[in-house]
Amino acid sequence: MMGGGSPPPPQIIYPPAAPPPAPTTQVPTQALASQSALNEVSGKQQRLNMELGAQLDRTNAEFFAGQDIRRGQASAAEQRLNIDKAGEDARATARVTGQERRAEVGETGLQYRKGLETAGAEDRALTRETGTEQRKTIGTTGKETRTTDLQKEMFRRYKENRDFEQAQDQYRT
Repeated sequence: MMGGGSPPPPQIIYPPAAPPPAPTTQVPTQALASQSALNEVSGKQQRLNMELGAQLDRTNAEFFAGQDIRRGQASAAEQRLNIDKAGEDARATARVTGQERRAEVGETGLQYRKGLETAGAEDRALTRETGTEQRKTIGTTGKETRTTDLQKEMFRRYKENRDFEQAQDQYRT
């Protein structure tokens, strides 16, 4: 520290005091009376507006109730027409479906009868062919049986004749 001591304290300067407020002076005015009259007129206007609004609401309610009734009647009439049209369409569809079903059954029966005719013809042809084959087989079997029986008979006679001849030969000797 050089020279010696602490710095001096800061010096505070206060602003001068404010002057006292100016005295108020009452001036007579019509603003209060005008405002009061205006509020009264405004209240009457609001009441009148509310009465007219309520009357308009009642009128609208009557009108729109009638309007709703007419709308409902129109909607019901339209719905009845739609139901009638749907019924007509359903009946037409049922009619066409029935016609198609009958035609299908008729065609199925026709095809079935043709199939039976074809099957019958094929069965008769098969039976005829089987009969022919069986008759041929029986004929062949009979012929072979007769041939075999003839061969057996001829062999039996041959043996008998041989035995007879052998017996004769032995008798002679």
